[in-house]
Formats: sequence, C-alpha cells, structure tokens
Amino acid sequence: MPIQEGFRNQRLTVVPRRVVAAAQSRPVTRRLMVTDTGYYPVAADHLMTRPGGTEEAVLIVCTAGLGWANIGGVQHRVGSSAALVIPRGVPHAYGASAESPWTIWWCHLRGSDLPELIEQIGASVSRPVLCVRHVDRAVALLDEIVTTLERDHSPASLMGAAGAAWKLLTQLVVDRAMPAPGDPLQRAMAYLAERLDSPVRVPDLAALVGVSPSHLSALFRRATGGGVLAHHTALRMAHARNLLDTTDATIADVAREVGYSDPFYFSRHFRRMHEASPSEYRNRAKG
Repeated sequence: MPIQEGFRNQRLTVVPRRVVAAAQSRPVTRRLMVTDTGYYPVAADHLMTRPGGTEEAVLIVCTAGLGWANIGGVQHRVGSSAALVIPRGVPHAYGASAESPWTIWWCHLRGSDLPELIEQIGASVSRPVLCVRHVDRAVALLDEIVTTLERDHSPASLMGAAGAAWKLLTQLVVDRAMPAPGDPLQRAMAYLAERLDSPVRVPDLAALVGVSPSHLSALFRRATGGGVLAHHTALRMAHARNLLDTTDATIADVAREVGYSDPFYFSRHFRRMHEASPSEYRNRAKG
C-alpha cells in the first residue's frame, strides 16, 4: 500500500472509479483521461511505493527541490524542471529528497492514445526522467487540470481535463523535438529566423554553429522533417504571407523583403508552396 504524509497547502482530487469506468466508454475520454491529479508544495517526507505498479500512467512535474524515483529497480534523480513518467503496470517507488523536498504537480492518466503519446515523449522504463523546457506552460496546464477536476467530475469536466492533458503531453513531445538553448540546432534556427531577407548557404551556416553540413542537415530533418533550406524557405514564406495579409506592399516589395530580387521567381516559389499566386492569396477571403 502507498505511504503518504500530508503536505501544507496541497491540492488533490481523485475521480471515483465508477466514474472512470463510465468515461472509458465515451468519445474523447476513452482516448485520454485524467483519473487523479494534485499539487504538493515542498512535500517533505513524501513517499509513494507501488510494488505492483498502477492501472494508470503517472506523470509528475517537479518545479523546485529534488526527488527520486526507483523504476524497475533502477534509481533516478528528479530535479527542478524535470518530468517523471511511469508507464502503467511498472513497479515503482518515488519520494522527496530529505535535504531539499520537491514541489510537484502530478496526474494519473488512462486512455487508448496514451502509449503512443508516451512513446513520442521519449519516456520509457529505462528513461523515465525528462527535461521540461517550458515549465511555466506545464504548470499552467496542470493547474487547469487540477482546477477543473476540483470543481466536479462531470463528463464535461473530464473532457476539459483530457484536453489540457493532451496539450501537456504534446508540449513535452515538442520540447523533445526542439533544440535546447545554445545548442547548434537552436543557434542555426535563430540565425535563419533573423535572415529572412537573404539566402543562406548550408556550409556557411554549419561552420558558424560548429558542426558539419551533413550533421546540421540531419539535425534539421529530425526536428522539422525537412532540410535546412526547406526550413529557411518556410520561414521566408511565412513572413511573406504575413506581409500580404497585413500590408499593402506590392508583390515586388514583399519579394525583396523575403530575399528574392526577382518577383517572378518569388511568385513561382510562393505558388509551389501555397497553390496560389501571391495576388490570389492576398485576395482570398480569410477569417
């Protein structure tokens, strides 16, 4: 049985299992639902032990202090701005550091889409602790989940909590895909975003960020699904769309703004991506 002490100012809500069972047969919540959720600030003496695992996957986001987790017999450190993900059915134990007790937001999750989401996050029994790049966004979504389920456990509230949980999990997927501040991919992306008015050579950019052209191309393919130049073109075209939507600039002026000296060449590139010329795009009804 789990052992757990009380924590000052904690928040906690558990959805009754009969309500969970009913929700598992309804659209949306059968794909993803939150069954338990809470917030434990400075959770001194926090200890949870489940030798047989649990029916739900467990997601814990640590925002301050330190904790630990034993997953499948391996000990892991859980620090600030980290997420602990424990798949369903996996024996585990976790708790707060005695010297610096963690502050955590947490939820238990079920649903048919959950295994795929956990796989996309990159979490596994051997790698249960992940970096949370935007911890403020994660906390806002977890607070939304807790607040929604504190109010009631109606089908509407369960669906609202599921929506916030989906956004939370996909945010962790995005965090994994996008580069960390200061690494070569992040610096290359920042450079491209600042130079929309001119073309860029891949070898020059690779040398600037300190990697080989082939390695830089591989990093971009992994993060964006395309190469360096494809990403730069997408940024330039996004800026072109914004100018077409929000200004009265001529097509030639827009072309120059995004690095095309020849407006006809720009128009061909634009049509290839948008299946419409710049003028046709500007005249489309939007909204």
